[in-house]
Amino acid sequence: MVNVLDGMNVSQERGSKTYNGYVMLLVLLAVTVLAFLWMSTSFPPGPEKASKIYFVFKLVASLTGFLVVATGFFMIQPNQTAVITLFGAYSGTERTEGLRWVWPWMMRKKISARAHNVHSEKVKINDLRGNPIEIACNTVWRVRDTAQAAFDVDDYKEFVNIQIEAGLRTVGARHPYDDMSEEDATTLRGSADVVNRELQEELNERLKVAGIVVDEAGLTHLAYAPEIAGAMLRRQQADAVIAARKKVVIGAVGMVEDALAKLSADGVVDLDDERRAAMVSNLMVVLCGDREAHPVVNAGTLYQ
Repeated sequence: MVNVLDGMNVSQERGSKTYNGYVMLLVLLAVTVLAFLWMSTSFPPGPEKASKIYFVFKLVASLTGFLVVATGFFMIQPNQTAVITLFGAYSGTERTEGLRWVWPWMMRKKISARAHNVHSEKVKINDLRGNPIEIACNTVWRVRDTAQAAFDVDDYKEFVNIQIEAGLRTVGARHPYDDMSEEDATTLRGSADVVNRELQEELNERLKVAGIVVDEAGLTHLAYAPEIAGAMLRRQQADAVIAARKKVVIGAVGMVEDALAKLSADGVVDLDDERRAAMVSNLMVVLCGDREAHPVVNAGTLYQ
């Protein structure tokens, strides 16, 4: 897979310089008291017009000081961050929870660092053998680097949803839905741990450009597409019967070999090639038959 980080500037999160909001509340209270005392003082002697201008000046200065302090407060909840920018330039990320204060001309964009749970829609894809299947997954992700999430992608939540679908299609096309011919083959239906691990690695590779890490990913829905579901069910049943028959025959051959070797080693009976072949045939019928065998008692000799 091509690295999406090549050829682009990658942002990196760093701490920001903010102030304790509770201390700034005391500062706001002090500014309010000082402004009230200043406004209540008498005007200096002089013309009436100058007194009005001085009053307006004190009012504007008091309101400006109050607004500068009052508009700098912001709240950060647990597992929440605030990306601070100054006139468009990244200033840092604040992760300290509680009441914080920053200069009012610095912009704050809050980004949650909590785990997000996304259940994807069912998508139709072709597996490794070209069979159309329906597949869906559940993904648990969180923001690791807030600077990348805020500045390296346009909308990191929409980016996550699109990449989940793309990663699901990529992983689903790597393996067949099922494979009865090989027991150790990696399949979507029979190798859930392997497929889930591949899906998590694929999504982490795709989402690291946005500073996002996937903690868990797993398939929640897997089925053949409706138009071939009936035919594939019959194929699965046939494959299962063939695989079961193969096991039965291999086991029966081993049991017949052990029985003949035991009879020969213990000297119970000596059989020529023709009688040995007949015994092998009878034992294979008994061991491989679908129904219970009905023995026939031979009252004569072995050759009758």
